[in-house]
Amino acid sequence: MSLTLTGQKKGMMQIFDDEGKVVVCTVIQVDPNPVVQIKRTESEGYQAVQLAGIPLTKSRAKNKSKPVKGHYAKANVPAHYRLKETRVDDVEQYQLGQMVDLSLFSDTQFVDVQAISKGKGFQGVMKLHGYAGGPAAHGSGFHRHAGSTGMRSTPGRCFPGGKRASRMGGEIKTVQSLKVVAIKGNLLLVKGAVPGARSGIVSVSSAVKKVQSKKK
Repeated sequence: MSLTLTGQKKGMMQIFDDEGKVVVCTVIQVDPNPVVQIKRTESEGYQAVQLAGIPLTKSRAKNKSKPVKGHYAKANVPAHYRLKETRVDDVEQYQLGQMVDLSLFSDTQFVDVQAISKGKGFQGVMKLHGYAGGPAAHGSGFHRHAGSTGMRSTPGRCFPGGKRASRMGGEIKTVQSLKVVAIKGNLLLVKGAVPGARSGIVSVSSAVKKVQSKKK
């Protein structure tokens, strides 16, 4: 299983492929992720590698608690913004403090990207669920409402789980099987859109639903 790297969404751009067609890409900056902890079956009951992503400035790093600072100190790694753990079959090839960079995806054609979507606040059913709304005439009585949600005298209540006006966005979303367009230094270009705003934290891993074949 491929490791999961942590990076930042930097924005979108367009490039031209070999056929001269425009390809819209999302730019993700992935600085080398150091190995902070290696979990083994003998001690933790499973095998995993924990990576740190996005280093913190000194002013922010000093606000970390003593246990967190000690956790990083064991690996001789400065404090980072996020820790991400990935289960692997063999942990012997990794060492504490080892840097894992985008060369991990050098032979990868498709990746899965996970991030927190943009928060849009409290929204009605038309924007949130795509309701068509009621008649637009002035005397209709309702224009952007959900309509009736109740039942008859039996059971005499609204069933839970129905579509209602509620909070929209700000959820963990995963976009699967995004094509890797290019890797330039610590920048990863993937085809299409990625959840979240610019400078948002994203997790990148090898696609689980696409068969990876080596690039020519």
